[in-house]
Amino acid sequence: MEILGHEVGLDEPLFVIAGPCVIESEALVLSVAERLRAIADRLGLFAIFKSSFDKANRSSGASFRGPGLDEGLRILEKVRAETGLPVLTDVHDVDQVRAAAQVVDVLQTPAFLARQTDLIEAVGASGRVANIKKAQFMAPHDMAHVVAKAQGAARAAGVETPVLVTERGTSFGYNNLVTDLRGLAIMRDTGCPVVFDATHSVQLPGGLGASSGGQREYVPVLARGAVAVGIAGLFMETHPDPASAMSDGPNAWPLDRLEPLLAELQALDAHGIEARRRWPDQA
Repeated sequence: MEILGHEVGLDEPLFVIAGPCVIESEALVLSVAERLRAIADRLGLFAIFKSSFDKANRSSGASFRGPGLDEGLRILEKVRAETGLPVLTDVHDVDQVRAAAQVVDVLQTPAFLARQTDLIEAVGASGRVANIKKAQFMAPHDMAHVVAKAQGAARAAGVETPVLVTERGTSFGYNNLVTDLRGLAIMRDTGCPVVFDATHSVQLPGGLGASSGGQREYVPVLARGAVAVGIAGLFMETHPDPASAMSDGPNAWPLDRLEPLLAELQALDAHGIEARRRWPDQA
């Protein structure tokens, strides 16, 4: 599949979606985006910048949510203009889709909303790239129905909407997630490029009471496993100082450690592509 001028897929070079969870300030997101662009240039990596104008699914009503739609889109538009990176943001309801689609390159539906038909169809009809996250409570094969909703809406609207599907862990009891790596292979059956969210997969939802915890030390472990299985892209929230991040700090990967991890994963990805070419009957 081609998205934003780049071929992506199981046997194409790994791409990355990365950035801070939420837009904390214009200065922060511009700084992170500039660092991401420099890293991508050095590694020869296709990168998409990610940050949310609103985090509607916070554990506590007192938690920081972001600058809101208008200010957030203004900042993302500036990031896109100044760095040249394509940008991605979440949309939480149908009313946000049209405005966001006028600014960003990729519209993402949060995992909790994977079953919200109106939202999925609105994103599908937008003509923008759609990144649909699998809900924590869904089986990987259930994503076929979600993709069908988005693609059906795109056909009805007469637009082409490339769809990505993202794994971000599955609820395992209370305040815990596990990643079943088989799901990455199962979701390939949707015909869509598969992305692995390495940072949300180590989240401990609500694990700190009024906020979520996380185990960022396992980000490289799960990322290596996902790349070895075979994925098209990697999603990682990154922050220059995760301890002070206003959302998802415990599972965010430190920005100053991003480049060596991505370089390692690129090497593993290249090895996997070569192995699949030599032994195409492997899963």
